[in-house]
Amino acid sequence: MNNIEVLPVKSKKDLMKFIKFPWKIYKDYPHWVPPLIMDRKKLLNKKTNPFFQHGDAEFFLAYKSGEVVGRIAAIRNDLHNKYHKDKVGFFGFFESINDQAVANSLFDTVKNWLHKKGFDTMRGPANPSSNDEYGMLISGFDDPPRLLMNYNPEYYISLCENYGLIKAKDLYAYKLTSENVFNSDKVRRVAEIAVKRSGIKITSLNLKDFKNELEKVKYIYNKAWAPNWGFVPMTDEEIDHMAKDLKPLVEPSLVLFGEINNQLVGFALTMPDYNQIFKEMNGRLFPFNFFKLWTKRKNITWARIITLGIIPEFQRKGLDAVFYWEIVKRANKIGINLGEASWILEDNEMMNRGAEALNAEIYKKYRIWEMKF
Repeated sequence: MNNIEVLPVKSKKDLMKFIKFPWKIYKDYPHWVPPLIMDRKKLLNKKTNPFFQHGDAEFFLAYKSGEVVGRIAAIRNDLHNKYHKDKVGFFGFFESINDQAVANSLFDTVKNWLHKKGFDTMRGPANPSSNDEYGMLISGFDDPPRLLMNYNPEYYISLCENYGLIKAKDLYAYKLTSENVFNSDKVRRVAEIAVKRSGIKITSLNLKDFKNELEKVKYIYNKAWAPNWGFVPMTDEEIDHMAKDLKPLVEPSLVLFGEINNQLVGFALTMPDYNQIFKEMNGRLFPFNFFKLWTKRKNITWARIITLGIIPEFQRKGLDAVFYWEIVKRANKIGINLGEASWILEDNEMMNRGAEALNAEIYKKYRIWEMKF
C-alpha cells in the first residue's frame, strides 16, 4: 500500500520544512552549495516577490510515514502564457528521495493542479521562472554549481524519465579560462574589427548613478532576449528586486554596457562566484558569516557570465566578441581566471558559436522537462 501523502504548505512551520528539506537530500553530496535561508524566504514570499504580481504558486510537501521525503511547487506564470500564447504551467523547487513513488506523487500533484487551471502542459524545473534558477543538472555532477545555478543528484534524471517527462530543451554551461581566451586569435581579431567598424564604446557600471544605470538595463534586457525560446519578459519591479539583491555583491568592472553613437546596444552582467563563499555558510548569513563576504571575496577564482545580450538590429556584427574579450580581460585584472557562461540554449547558434570561438568547453548541461496532458 502506498502510504505517501502530499500536502500543501499552509503555515510558516511548513514553509521552513519546505526550505530546509534539501539539507536532508544533500547531506552526503560534497558539491552542493546550501542556499541562504533568508534568500529562499524572500523568493517564496508572495507578498514581496514581484513574480507573484503576474504569477502564482502552491508549495507541497510529500510525507511518508510522517517524515518529509519530497517537495515541489506548482507554478502559474501569466506573463509566459501571454507572451507565448500557450497553456504551459510549471513545476519547480523539486527535491525527492530516490523513490519513484514519491516523485510520481509529487509530479501528479502538480499535474492535477495545473490541469484544473486549464493548462495542457507541465514544464520545469523553474524556480519559479526562466528568469530565476532554471533547469535540472544532467551532466557535470563532479563540480559545485556557480552562482544562481542549480545542482541536483543524478538519480533525478531517472525519476523524471520514469514518470514520463520528456526533454523540452537542454541548456549549456561553458567553462572559460583566461588563458584559452587570450590564446584565441579569432576572438581578438573579431573584437578588434567589430570595434573599428562599429565604434562601440564599452563602459562599466557606475554605482554612484545606480538608478539611471538600472534604467539602461531595463531598456536592453527585454529587447535583447525576446526572440529566445522560453523567454519571459521581466517587469520593471522584477528587475528592481533583482538589482537590490545583487547590488551589494556586484563587481562594477564586470557589469558592462555597449553604446554606438550614444545609443545603447548591449549589456553583460558577470558576477564573481559567491558560491565559493556561500558553500561554507550552511545557509546562514548572520551574525558571523556576513563578514566572510568581504574578507574572502578576494579569494574567489570563478565568475559567471549571467547575461550577455545585444539588441537584435546590432546582432551578428561581432559585438558579442567585444563583450567577451572585455569581460575576460577585466576579470583577469582582479584575479579571476575561470569563468562560466551560462545558461545558453542548445540551439542558440550565435551564442554557442561565440563560446566555441573563446576556446570554451561545454562542461555542464541542464534539462527542461515537459509533459503534455
